[in-house]
Amino acid sequence: MTANLELQKHLNNLVATHGVLFTKLHQHHWFVKGPNFFVLHEKFEELYDEINEHFDEFAERLLTIGGEPFSTLQEFLDNSSVSEKAYTKEVKQADMVKSVLEDFRILVADLATGIKLAGEAEDDITEDMFIGYKTEIEKNMWMLEAYLG
Repeated sequence: MTANLELQKHLNNLVATHGVLFTKLHQHHWFVKGPNFFVLHEKFEELYDEINEHFDEFAERLLTIGGEPFSTLQEFLDNSSVSEKAYTKEVKQADMVKSVLEDFRILVADLATGIKLAGEAEDDITEDMFIGYKTEIEKNMWMLEAYLG
């Protein structure tokens, strides 16, 4: 597989991952309860807005370099690096934050792989997108870890 095709496949997996993450963050936003409701309700909304921005950016970049982004919920579920989890019982606030951190760790690893693949494909634009976004996610992780103490 050529470097560009590998990069396209990886970008598409990131599209799928963002489709699932967008929904998971909404789930936390809707179902959070407890003494830190206002803080976390707002934070989860901020995070899903950021995820949505990159979700669109990755799909459009994929189109720009000749790929075709996944666009169905089933494709997102089948190709995402993170898994959805049905909300069937109340989840503690700290567990919601830990869940986001787990997903963000997976995303950071995916972005590191993307940086490598974009470099191999000599695609400086995509590489730069990945580097900047990885920086954002790592900062969010630091803040969430600080929240947990």
